[in-house]
Amino acid sequence: MRAAGLTGPNPVPGERLLFGLFNAIGETLPSMVLARQAVTLAAGRSRAAVAEAAETVADDLCAMVQPFAEAAFAAHREAGRPIVLATTTPYDLVKPFADRLGLDDVVATRYGVRADGTYDGTLDGPFVWSAGKLVAITEWAQRHDVDLAESYAYSDSVYDTPMLAAVGHPIVVNPDPRMVLVAAARRWPTLNLDVSPGVLKIPVIGLELQQLALRFARPSAYPYARFDIDGVEHIPPSGAAILVGNHRSYFDVAAMSLTIAESGRPARFLGKKEVFDAPIVGPLAAAMGGIRVDRGTGSDEPLAAAAAALDGGEMVTMMPEGTIPRGPAFFRKPTGRWGAARLAQMTGAPVIPVGMWGTERVWPRSSRLPNVLNLTDPPKVQIRVGVPVRLVGRSLEADTKRIMSAIVDLLPADAYRKRTPTADELAATYPPGYSGDPERESTRRPGTD
Repeated sequence: MRAAGLTGPNPVPGERLLFGLFNAIGETLPSMVLARQAVTLAAGRSRAAVAEAAETVADDLCAMVQPFAEAAFAAHREAGRPIVLATTTPYDLVKPFADRLGLDDVVATRYGVRADGTYDGTLDGPFVWSAGKLVAITEWAQRHDVDLAESYAYSDSVYDTPMLAAVGHPIVVNPDPRMVLVAAARRWPTLNLDVSPGVLKIPVIGLELQQLALRFARPSAYPYARFDIDGVEHIPPSGAAILVGNHRSYFDVAAMSLTIAESGRPARFLGKKEVFDAPIVGPLAAAMGGIRVDRGTGSDEPLAAAAAALDGGEMVTMMPEGTIPRGPAFFRKPTGRWGAARLAQMTGAPVIPVGMWGTERVWPRSSRLPNVLNLTDPPKVQIRVGVPVRLVGRSLEADTKRIMSAIVDLLPADAYRKRTPTADELAATYPPGYSGDPERESTRRPGTD
């Protein structure tokens, strides 16, 4: 507001402290008292000059809108609902921003204007905050014949509790610490619009559960394996990316997690539904942003969820093989399914290959648990991250071959040398209690065991 000329050039005593508290815990009564006084300080200022200043910053404000907010907008537009911004911010300051977003209307604090186009130092209507915001949106709803009981409202502030309580579908977004408690007490759903839907963010510290877990993901946490990780610099520090790796062991997830931890950013893992159905592990996987894949159905829902995450600038991790190969197939160069290529085609996200080797010696398919007792001579796990795969985009099959070839190129030179595996090596590729037909493994559909 100072840049727009609504307040004087010098800070008000205590202003920095008040807004420091605002940034830490959300709105405070003193900061709102200060905001309420802006109407008096604006007396004599040109409305046109303020509107011009607001236009200059509208694009910058739009760039600050969190990535998954647009998905919420799109869902409401598809349902035919008008989208209205209700804010304490003066109308003339926020209207250009709302127009850029394509919102249908704005309910905001309005200042009185003199005939000469300057502000007169009074409010034209309610101060749109807390109970005043409820008054303003109620009046708007009555004028436009909108039933609040059928409406949705989103807010991060505890002072918007009256508004949220008045609608049929209250939703808490990016809540301040006090709002977390109110939402829990009233059982209001909570969203964080900077991450995929369903991802848990820890209140107050503002970290995803996965981000917190990755801070403790270190090779030293796995003393029964030696890790050799290289090429992490090829993972982009931000923006959409698809990490693809080969699949040799249940330990691949841990190996990939260590690699991601070194990159410093979280990822959305695609995983089989059996993981999400498991007690404790399943809810944790979902809270960390895992994407459930029911491999036997052919559903497009996992790809849609992954594409939405990528469109929001997140990183998605998957294993195109879909399952750990069994029998003789385990010893041949891997072949993949076209999901990664399709995602790249849909979103334009780069595909980053990851080659993993040696994970099967830590946790073979035939074992229910990893070998955590091998501390004196732990097996070596090699992980190599490559440069983005150059895809053509005309053929999913051809691009999938390019992806798998890039993964193989990251593995040791003798990884897939032609040889006849021993009976013990073959046995290690089958799950415990395997009773299938080894001769039909090449035609087995993943997810049927």
